[in-house]
Order: sequence, then structure tokens, then C-alpha cells
Amino acid sequence: MTVEAAPARPPRRWVPTLADVGDVALSLATTALGLAVAIALVDGVAATSPLSVVLVALAVGVGDLLLRAPLRWFAAAAGAMGALAAGLLVQVAVAWVALAYVPGIALDSAWATAAVLVLTAVVMAAARWVWGANDSDYVIADVLRRARRRARRAGARPDDGAREAGLLVVQLDGVAEPVLQQAIEAGLAPTVQRWLTDGTHRLERWWARVPSTTPASQAGLLHGDSTQIPAFRWWDRGLGRLVVTNHPVDAALVEARLTTGKGLLAGGGTAVSTMFSGDASAAYVVMSRARTRGPDGERAGLGPGPSFLRFFASPFVLARAVSLSLGEMVKELYQARRQRVRDVRPRISRGGWYVVLRGVTNVLMRDLSTSLVAEALMRGDPTVFVDLVDYDEIAHHAGPTRPESMRALEGLDRVLHTLEQVVAVAPRAYRVVVLSDHGQALGATAQDVEGRSLLDTVRALMAAPAAPGVQSATGEDWGPLNALLTSAFGGGRATTVVGPDARDGRDAARSGEVPEVVVVGSGNLGLVWFPRTPRRLALEDVQERWPGLVAGLAARPTVGVVVADTRDRGLVAVGARGLLLLEQDGAVAEGEDPLAPYGPRGRADLVRAARLAHSGDLLVVSTVSQRGHVHAFEGQVGSHGGIGGDQNHALLLHPTDWGVDDDLRDDVGDARLLVGAEAVHAQLLRWASAAGLRP
Repeated sequence: MTVEAAPARPPRRWVPTLADVGDVALSLATTALGLAVAIALVDGVAATSPLSVVLVALAVGVGDLLLRAPLRWFAAAAGAMGALAAGLLVQVAVAWVALAYVPGIALDSAWATAAVLVLTAVVMAAARWVWGANDSDYVIADVLRRARRRARRAGARPDDGAREAGLLVVQLDGVAEPVLQQAIEAGLAPTVQRWLTDGTHRLERWWARVPSTTPASQAGLLHGDSTQIPAFRWWDRGLGRLVVTNHPVDAALVEARLTTGKGLLAGGGTAVSTMFSGDASAAYVVMSRARTRGPDGERAGLGPGPSFLRFFASPFVLARAVSLSLGEMVKELYQARRQRVRDVRPRISRGGWYVVLRGVTNVLMRDLSTSLVAEALMRGDPTVFVDLVDYDEIAHHAGPTRPESMRALEGLDRVLHTLEQVVAVAPRAYRVVVLSDHGQALGATAQDVEGRSLLDTVRALMAAPAAPGVQSATGEDWGPLNALLTSAFGGGRATTVVGPDARDGRDAARSGEVPEVVVVGSGNLGLVWFPRTPRRLALEDVQERWPGLVAGLAARPTVGVVVADTRDRGLVAVGARGLLLLEQDGAVAEGEDPLAPYGPRGRADLVRAARLAHSGDLLVVSTVSQRGHVHAFEGQVGSHGGIGGDQNHALLLHPTDWGVDDDLRDDVGDARLLVGAEAVHAQLLRWASAAGLRP
């Protein structure tokens, strides 16, 4: 029997509704208010009547509307940097035309136009704050308006069952599950609290194995393999230099070593502000792709230009983001001084470039990422993954549960609320999964306690205080900015790297001089290499060359255990008052068990970490107090990378009807958890497959 297809129903003609009129009126009123205040305060421009200000606001809105199509075409041809240049030019040009030609406005200086734009954005931001509005909504307001008009034009919106499925994964960098629980109790995460109360989502913990750091966890989450990554940075004997994962060239090298082409985002997915791509088809400000180019010659790391257009060209959006970034810097100066005045301990210096970095990453990059995710959702990309680093950056410098760190969680919760609004009008029925890559643990740095660096301690115990050595700097904060700068300005094989990691170990490699010792701190995990030997040294070799080194390290007040390989008995953990053979079944500690403070996963995690291909000759882990405090071997009061405290207690917030499969869980003390980012990756793939997003 032949069944004739029903004739296609023509699309509805769009007729403005009261909601449309109200939306336009509210936008016009807020813009007019901001313009009125700006015009009153800026020299070189004046208004004779309130109606003139309203007409300027209307002219700015109409100009933005008329120029969208040509700007989108231009951005597609000129790329993201072209979208930035065109967006800035158009914003200033439209505002200048409106101020210069609207009756009742006197403009004496063209330079006053830029001041009016910036000040209007600040006033609008302040008004939203006073009103209590979500300060992330402005980023995607235009996206939501377009989506709602399109939905009304198409008629009744199909329910979720009639739409194709989609998956949005939001990574809250560095947020431990217990810390999120505290934020919920404090009223700082109302969106997450509502999801839990309404029963749409379930919050649970997963175990971030050593090394509990972003590159390892994100490699596991996105590619299902973190075995190439022993720390945030490490000495590669084959390359003869340090590999630093917040260098775009090194991130690309690592991804090439671990990818199979079947990552979490394979098959049309999108990665935003991540370290690795997950084999995504579209990548925006992705570290590993910052230097690569697509088939059209455009830099893939920054991403296609049209997706940036709304952020760069929407009136007052970029100006507002820049203004609030400056406000974030002022807030950091105040909060750092407050810690000093109150003598909060432990604490570290929070000055220098970190002040600028906090403004860039916690406002500008967050708003840009939110805009890019919203565009991806409205395109209907099947799987979208974004990393939000706000909390992690602040917690490193202030402490994991200090007031400013917890307030960062409030901002991240607002981003979730904003994305929730986009999901509601997106062409796919997106399910939202929120996770973290690790947590953080509080503690004074090892150098503050010891009075010298780990490198100087190692050299002193080698009886060679002047031995040529390399010690990595703390440069994790610079990662997002390095990806952005390389994507935007690095051409061909060029890489733009700024910050303390910019020269790590590379001067020695270029000069041909191989250091005698390399020491790397990754939170409270320290790794030591002796690069002049072609292979990893066994404990017996180390003892013959430097008899007091291992025992001396284990006896330091900040060191809890040293792990080394032996010639015949496998890995051994050496503590101040005992040792334990880690790979011999039934082995009993001689003296005190050095792994007792590290909990039920200590042995398995350290065995795995010591057996990674690029691991150090020696692994050093700091002491862990009964309160879960550790000592970072880098300049961070809130740290991660090793084991101890909340740094291994990552979070997984998932839809209630998407259960976690028991066969992927493992025993961690009395609990059964997903252990390792690879297990979380496997679970995400199962959920995606069940939703029809994977073959």
C-alpha cells in the first residue's frame, strides 16, 4: 500500500506578540537609562530632552538589527579576529551616527562616543546588579530573543520527546563535591539546589586519581586516556625538555599521543575553552588546537568567526565585559588586602599579573564561553563541552573555601541558569551534565614551611647545591590566556606563550645543556628526574650516587612519602619511619605504614602514577593532616595534583533518570564510586549512546 506524504504545512507568518513588544520596550528602556547617565557624565556630548536619548537608544538598536546579516557574512570570511575588529568598529560607528544626527543631541567630540559606550555598559551592569538580575543573561539576551521569535513563528513548540536529543557537559574546574554541597547550603547555588529539590538531577562524587590535575582529568574525560600525563608539566626524556600542558604546542603534542579519533565530542561535537578537543568538529579557544588551521586556513583553536559575532558586535556586551573585568581586578585587590589585614593563614601573595588574569578569566573569558556555548546550542550541535575556570583560579590564591572562592561558585551557578534558558528554546532536547575535574585542598606551601624550594632541598641532599637544575614555575593561571593569544595571533607554527611557564626548561634545551636534576611541583605531588641518564633510575642507583637523598627527603617535615622503583622488588614507598613494597601481594609495612594518611586509594593511585610512561624517577607527596591540609610544592594555598584532602573528591551532577552503572564503579573505602576520569568518560559515552548521540 502506498502512503502519500501529507502536504508540508507552510511556516506561520510571524506576528509580533505582547511578549515581543514588552521585550523590545524593556531593552529600549534599559539602554535609554544607561545612555542618559552616560551622556550626563561625559564631557563633549549633551542632550536637550529625554526623548532625544530614547531616539538614540532606538537608533542603536535598529542599526544593530540592520547590520547583522552583513556582519555575519564578513565574520564568516574574516574569522574570529575579523569579527572582533568589525564588531568594535560597528558599535562605535552606530553610536557615533546616532549621537551625531539624532535631533536634540550635541556631540562635540568623536572620542566622546567611545566613553558613552563604555559608561552606558557600566550603568546597565550596575542596574542589573541593583535589580538582582542574572548578570550572565545579558550575554545571550539576543540569542534568546531570536530563538523565541523563531519558535513562535514555527507555531507550537514540540515537547522534548519530539526533538532530537543533545548533551551539554559543563565542567566546573576544581570544584570538589563537598565544596559544592557547602555552596548549596549557603544559598550560593540556587540553580543546582532547584535541580536537586525538583528531582531532575542527582549529585554524587567521583574519585580523581593521581595526578589530580586538569590536563590528566580532562584527557580522561574527553579522550578516555590520561596515561601520557603524569602531572601538569613534566620532563620528557625523548624530547629532552619540559612538556607544559598550558603551552598550545605541548597540548597538541599530548593530544596527538592519546587520541584515537573517537573522543567524547567525535561526530559533530563542540569544545569550548578546554585543554584538549575530545575530537570535536568545532573547537573554540581550545589549547590543543590553538595553532592548527582548518581547511579554509582559519585557526581552529579560536573557532569560526560567526559564533563570536554576537559577543563582539552586540551593543554594550563587549564593553560591559571589559568594564566588569576591570571591576573584578579592583575586587581582587580589595580581597587580597583584606586577607593581609585580617592575617588570614595560610595565604600567599596575590599581586602582580594574577590581578589581571583574574579579571580576564573570571569575567571576559567566562562571558565569551557562555556566548559560544549558547551559539552552539542554538545551532543544534549534538554534544557540547565547556570548561569554566572561575573557581579554580581564585581558590588557588585565596583557598578552596574562602569567601571569594565560594562567591565564584555563585557566579558559576548563574551561568548554569543562563544556559538552562538557552536549553529550553534550543532545537535539540539537551540533557545537562555538570562535573568537575578534581577538587582542591588547603595548606601552606612547602616553601613557606621549609624556607626553601623543593629543588634546593633535593640539591642539598645530593650534596650538590650548585648542580645544574630546572624547577618549573607556577603558570597554570595563564593557560586560558595563552590559548586565546595563540589562537588569535599565533600564525603557522608560531606560539604565543606568556607567564612564568614561557621559558620553563627550554633555554637549557636550546643551549644543549642537560640539567642534572629537574623538579616539578603539581600541587602536593612533586616529581624529580635525573635527565642525564637515558632511563629512569632505580632506588639502588639513586642510593649509590646520592646516599642521603631519599631518606633525607622522606624525613622533611612537609614530605609524607617518597615513591621509587627498585631493581627487583618493584615500587617502594618510603616514609620517615617506615617503608612499604607496593607491588608485592601481601606485603606488610616495615615500621610505620607511610601510606596510612592517604586513605584507601593511596596505594593504587601511587602505583599507577609511578608507572606512567613519563613519570619521575622519584615521586614525592606532601604530608596530609587530619583536617585534610596539604603542602603544595608550588605557590598555591589551594592546590591539587596529588592526593589528600578534597582534591580527589570531584563532582558529578547528572539527570536522575541517567543512572551511573555499577560495573563502572569501584570501592573507595565504604563507598562505591567512579574511579578515574576514564570511568566518567565511559559513563558519558553510555549516556550519549542511549540518547542516540553515538553509534
